Amino acid sequence: MQHFLKAAVIGLAMATTLLSSSVSAADAEPIGMPQTQTTSSQVSVDTWKSVTTQTITAGNITFAYRELGKQNGGTPVVFLAHLAAVLDNWDPRIMDGIAAKHHVIAFDNRGIGASTGSTPNSMEQMADDAITFIKAMGLKQVDLFGFSMGGMIAQEIVLKEPQLVRKMILAGTGPAGGEGISSVAGVTYCDMLRGFFTGQDAKQYLFFTRTPNGIEASKAFLERLKERSENRDKEISVSAFLAQLDALRTWGQKEPADLSVVKHPVLVANGDADRMVPTPNTHDLARRFPNSTLIIYPDAGHGGIFQFHAEFMPSALEFLGR
Repeated sequence: MQHFLKAAVIGLAMATTLLSSSVSAADAEPIGMPQTQTTSSQVSVDTWKSVTTQTITAGNITFAYRELGKQNGGTPVVFLAHLAAVLDNWDPRIMDGIAAKHHVIAFDNRGIGASTGSTPNSMEQMADDAITFIKAMGLKQVDLFGFSMGGMIAQEIVLKEPQLVRKMILAGTGPAGGEGISSVAGVTYCDMLRGFFTGQDAKQYLFFTRTPNGIEASKAFLERLKERSENRDKEISVSAFLAQLDALRTWGQKEPADLSVVKHPVLVANGDADRMVPTPNTHDLARRFPNSTLIIYPDAGHGGIFQFHAEFMPSALEFLGR
């Protein structure tokens, strides 16, 4: 019965907008290849809505990525995405907000979206692949912005290659072995079904509270995800999604790492009512890092930084600019 339910939920998931925004395939155009020439005026007006999707190959993997704010110089901010996310799942307000002052790079990890290869089922391997991408881009040091599962990958990266990282922003995430992390799959399946049977996007349940403020914020967030109507990313595959869920389950059962060795500045943020990665993990994570700053948003869930993007952006920019 459990296997039947799992298969049924995954099938429904492919029909819901958890795995992609609600722009139909008929409206989306193929992902653009890197432009051979880009003028300085084009660079200055690029936004997350319009920026070209590019590719870079390292070993046997071709990574799809988008880049904004390169003209700002400084340490690039590399974004690490959440469960089931492709490039189009990043909030344009976050991306454009950071890119106003910093060089921003977001990419699809191996086997996700338009990137090639098979998706690994461990955070450690996802971190290795992210490191491969960063080095292929010729970057000597980066800031990491990890949301949810991306925050777990960021922790593995900084432990593996601390010299590669300058600062980290970790949102909606927690430490290895954290409370409820191994149960993310169950919560996700439940809310996928809930979304399917109510005709709602599952992210409204997974990322936001069901209070009036949360409901309003969820609708605004989903509308922002539709802003890019051309050259959209490919949807995540069922096999990639299942591999990520396995990675989360294993990571949630793992012994906590010694994060006291991480001396890097870390900004930790979440809502006060996160159901996916329960908020006590956020407090725990901040305590484990010796040089951390903690922000908790009221009446907010897993997507607290999206709900409170107007408040979060000044805090993030101030932290990165120190």
